[in-house]
Amino acid sequence: MKKSFQEIKLLLLRLSVALLTYPICKILFFFFNHSYFTDVSFGEFLKILFFGLRFDVSAVILMNVPFILLHIIPFAFTRKNWWQLILKFFFLIPNSIAILANCIDLEYYKYTLKRTTADFFSLFSLGSDVTILLLQYVKDFWYVGLIWIALTISIWWLYNKTKRSYQVENKFNSSRIISWMIFNSVLIGIFIIGFRGGLQLRPIMLITASEYVSAKNIPLILNTPFTIITTFQLEKIEEKKYFPEEELKKIFNPNHPAIQSSSHPAIQPSNIFIIILESFSKEYTTLGKRKSYTPFLDSLMNESLVFDNAFANGKRSIEGIPAVLAGIPGLMNESFITSTYCGNQFNSLASALKEKNYSTAFFHGGTNGTMGFDGFCGSAGFEKYFGRFEYNNDKDYDGEWGIRDEKFFQFTEKKVSEMKEPFLAALFSLSSHHPYTIPEEYKNKFTGGEHPILKSVQYADYSLKKFFESASKEKWFDSTLFVITADHTGPSSDIFYSNSAGSFEVPIIFYKHNSHLKEKKSTIAQQIDIMPTVLNFLNYDKSYFAFGNNLLDTTSKKFAVNFINNVYQIFQDDYLLQFDGNKTIGFYNFKTDSLLQNNLHEQTSKVLKTFEVSMEEKLKAIIQTYNSGMIHNKMTADK
Repeated sequence: MKKSFQEIKLLLLRLSVALLTYPICKILFFFFNHSYFTDVSFGEFLKILFFGLRFDVSAVILMNVPFILLHIIPFAFTRKNWWQLILKFFFLIPNSIAILANCIDLEYYKYTLKRTTADFFSLFSLGSDVTILLLQYVKDFWYVGLIWIALTISIWWLYNKTKRSYQVENKFNSSRIISWMIFNSVLIGIFIIGFRGGLQLRPIMLITASEYVSAKNIPLILNTPFTIITTFQLEKIEEKKYFPEEELKKIFNPNHPAIQSSSHPAIQPSNIFIIILESFSKEYTTLGKRKSYTPFLDSLMNESLVFDNAFANGKRSIEGIPAVLAGIPGLMNESFITSTYCGNQFNSLASALKEKNYSTAFFHGGTNGTMGFDGFCGSAGFEKYFGRFEYNNDKDYDGEWGIRDEKFFQFTEKKVSEMKEPFLAALFSLSSHHPYTIPEEYKNKFTGGEHPILKSVQYADYSLKKFFESASKEKWFDSTLFVITADHTGPSSDIFYSNSAGSFEVPIIFYKHNSHLKEKKSTIAQQIDIMPTVLNFLNYDKSYFAFGNNLLDTTSKKFAVNFINNVYQIFQDDYLLQFDGNKTIGFYNFKTDSLLQNNLHEQTSKVLKTFEVSMEEKLKAIIQTYNSGMIHNKMTADK
């Protein structure tokens, strides 16, 4: 047993040699790119190195899986010189590659402003120009190669210093088998925890880095092997070149200029409270012109600015959150939060209002780590995240997802009342998520409907009512703009709300007590319009990047976009256009043809064709801007 322990000790010592190179490379990375991180103090950088070990350990374990497995083999032949050479080979080659990846980003970062991800390798399919550029990189940055060689020689030298000081037994008896199994079972368990980054629900991802640092400092805490490995099987989007750059910006420009006009004076900052209701389809409310299951929300709409022709920009919660809070639509199969591009810099409501001294917090009753919401919120600039762990009372846990809405909404109201004004708070509900459980005491209070979700929708609406009753007694209530929408639509058996148009329809509501915001509008609206609308409402005086429109501007042409089954959709006026990335495949008047049975794309009407071409050009420009912004990390306002 003692020798099994010594063998494990030797393995950990050798892996420590590999791990040592990661903070060294980060120090070099910080030195070579210091102009991008001038706000990082020495003390903060030391913290970054410490917390970065979580990602470094994960990368070391992933890069050394073959070495680990070969090292723990218990047979006597492992003491032979030829086996030791094999071990050294499986140590030096993967770790040398890891060092090379980290070294490349010493200079390559300046061109991408992010750690290299797996999409880098797709460049090699673009022709010989890439090879020429790589050769030029090697020539221009020859010292990067020298650093790589020096670090590789260093780990080779240190590895040679770690030799066995004991003999491996020839005898393979039962006690040796038992000790080997015990020690290595524990060891493998530790390694699994190490590469997952802990015991949380999901393994760490790129966006987990935002738990420790701001979005702009994420590259400092990560390492390149980790970013490449964790993005290798994620979807890579294709660069589109439908239009020349100068023409593109004339068709669609996501850069919103600062408001600088004497006729648009600054106002006293208003608190912003965004409420995102899980699966709250327009269909479930009075707006859906079916039976309503949301009596409180319906009554609130009578006192609000309501857009009853509004669309979600995705079909999943993980797509709805970036759309509502950062103006980023879901125009790829992978969600932004889990994609290879989640480490990109981007503008959000939190980052914009943080510059105006807003305090910011995100509330979701789910178990911390659910769907990466906490990581995204950190990346978006939210100062605080409140989840199931912060609630800290599992007697209100639904046994599936998290804390039930009524209790968590009241918790949120109390925490918001402790925030310094002005504030930005975002609350995401939970109980109307499958399996739609509601507290036992309310089983007979709500009648529900033909689908199980409807009873939980009634419960969530009741929880919202109780929340507003409590909030209305607080001093901050009258000076707060509430924005209420859904993350996406829920299930439906209605033929309209199940098709490509109706399945995206959600309510978008702006409510401010005793304000002029009392109107129902039928203009097209979408989730990504919320950020520009809120910032315009506040007369935000800086430029920012967002794909949506200001809904308070009556002069701009409104649209909505989404993506499903590899088909892009754009809604404008009364029409829906469907585009496969190369050509239009569907064009419908979804107002008069609600079941989308009459494809106008096949008709030759000159008026219709002109309108179709205009919508297709708009959609192409949005796709080109979106893909380019993701690939090249250009999702912040032009400076």
